[in-house]
Amino acid sequence: MMTENKHADKVAAVLLARISTIPESPGVYMYFDESGKIIYVGKAKNLKRRVSSYFNKTQDRPKTAIMVRKIRDIKYLVVESEEDAFLLENNLIKEHQPRYNIMLKDDKTYPWLVVTNEPFPRIFLTRQKLDKNSHYYGPYPAVMNVKYLLRLITALYPVRTCRHFLTPETIEKGKFHVCLQYHIKKCLGPCVGLQSAADYRKNIDSIEEILKGNSKEISKMIYQEMLDLAAKMEFEKAALLKERYDLLENYSSKSIVASPNLYNVDVFSFDESGDGQDSSGGNSAYINYLHIVNGAIVQGYTIEYKKRLDESKENLLGLGIIELRSRFESNAKEIIIPFLPDIELLNVNFTVPQRGEKKQLLALSEKNVRQYKLDQLKHAEKLNPEQRSTRILKTMQNDLHLSNLPLHIECFDNSNIQGTNPVSSCVVFKNAKPAKKDYRHFNIKTVVGPDDFASMYETVFRRYRRLTEEGESLPQLIVIDGGKGQLHAATDALKELNLYGSIGIIGIAKRLEEIYFPEDSVPLYLDKNSETLKLIQQLRDEAHRFGITFHRQKRSKQQVVSELDAIKGIGPVIKEKLLQKYKSVKRIKVASQSEIAAFIGKSKADLLFKGLDS
Repeated sequence: MMTENKHADKVAAVLLARISTIPESPGVYMYFDESGKIIYVGKAKNLKRRVSSYFNKTQDRPKTAIMVRKIRDIKYLVVESEEDAFLLENNLIKEHQPRYNIMLKDDKTYPWLVVTNEPFPRIFLTRQKLDKNSHYYGPYPAVMNVKYLLRLITALYPVRTCRHFLTPETIEKGKFHVCLQYHIKKCLGPCVGLQSAADYRKNIDSIEEILKGNSKEISKMIYQEMLDLAAKMEFEKAALLKERYDLLENYSSKSIVASPNLYNVDVFSFDESGDGQDSSGGNSAYINYLHIVNGAIVQGYTIEYKKRLDESKENLLGLGIIELRSRFESNAKEIIIPFLPDIELLNVNFTVPQRGEKKQLLALSEKNVRQYKLDQLKHAEKLNPEQRSTRILKTMQNDLHLSNLPLHIECFDNSNIQGTNPVSSCVVFKNAKPAKKDYRHFNIKTVVGPDDFASMYETVFRRYRRLTEEGESLPQLIVIDGGKGQLHAATDALKELNLYGSIGIIGIAKRLEEIYFPEDSVPLYLDKNSETLKLIQQLRDEAHRFGITFHRQKRSKQQVVSELDAIKGIGPVIKEKLLQKYKSVKRIKVASQSEIAAFIGKSKADLLFKGLDS
């Protein structure tokens, strides 16, 4: 032990000496473990102050304290600005994947559309930017979107797909021949001089305007040209332009349009989950990005970060902004956000909107980030159904303020139709699912007449007296189908058994779905879409169904007993034989006497029909 303490003191002395030389400048710091591996990368406006904070105080967060104990060396890089620090931190995290840094769960290479730098440019999809002189548009979050856009622009303006190096000189020499694309009218034959370089370039210019997001301007130009041709009686050419115009208008209508005043704006929203409520089983943060050009949303994407050290939402949003703007090469000077991030960007204004069109755009982004989070959750629950049950039960525990997770729930209901055959039912759910082998029926024994409160007291008392006597496990939650009266009766039964307080108990009233708690006259109203309410309703409905079924069986049995057992000369053997064949007394009555006589004998049939007629 003495040796371990001396070693720890020596390590601390080395680290403190290293910290004393760190400058008070913006930059990035790296923590190394005893094997020389980077375990954490961080950025700071003031390196010395930030690094010192890890060692000058007791860490409140357990994960951070564990990390600090593993630090054996510190290195840092000084940069010019906080923005540079963010970018460098992001790159180092991607490169080294430190154990205690947040992990970006999605690091794909996204597709671009490239317009090549040639006399007769080509347009195609690529994932690499190799030629700095070519024009690249994107990147696009989904390949499907790129392919749709490529089909659109080639339908609007036929361009070549061949890889020939076309120049006026090579075309003049007659080196090439038209291909299938020309014959199906997907290309106008520039390779053999059927389309001039000027006309081809004009089409390329229009395509690039569409890729820049200026489809409305191109649409107006096509429309005006169409009208001019129609005025000149050139209807065939006008009809071709009409097809282009319709294609472009259909494309524009599919873009989500905001105000034209929003020329070049980024929108970011944030959501997070914890306690295993995400696709990775840990805490996650989700950041949605929308990019607006000329009033239309041209890009949208959501990323997920897996948190490691309980990072703040301000820090996470800052990382997301840097990551997504870098990935999609945005140079927007205005960023709309739900709260200010832990970052400052040069010549960029952050806006937290309170109302108006910017607030509506933020709301749209927030809707997308919530949907992404929900989709990830549903996907994870398909792979692990138990995760969904645990999440629902944790939600129920929080909503109902229960001291224990309600893994075992029991629900009681009385069935008492027109005051006859009073019965009660108890259904059992374990891990939010019906445990039908544990369902129980109760014939009410001590209550005379239709008394729901007394019946509920008897049922609950009998149920838990038996469970305690037999040493069986008790539920964490009891649900009573009824209002304050039934709940009060059930609570009295638990008090009599000295179980009140150790088991959660609630009542649910049918009329407005109020949730009542013992000794509290004010009900709880849960949202109608609440998973807690849906589970309680499922329990209540299942208890009602189970109780009604038993009540009907009891009444049916009583009816059979009263009709056949009262007939002198018809014993239990004959009765069972008749019911097995005819299923009910009603069917026996409509059967002919000769048929019954052939089945049980003439003398028994005479006794039966005489008894049924009396």
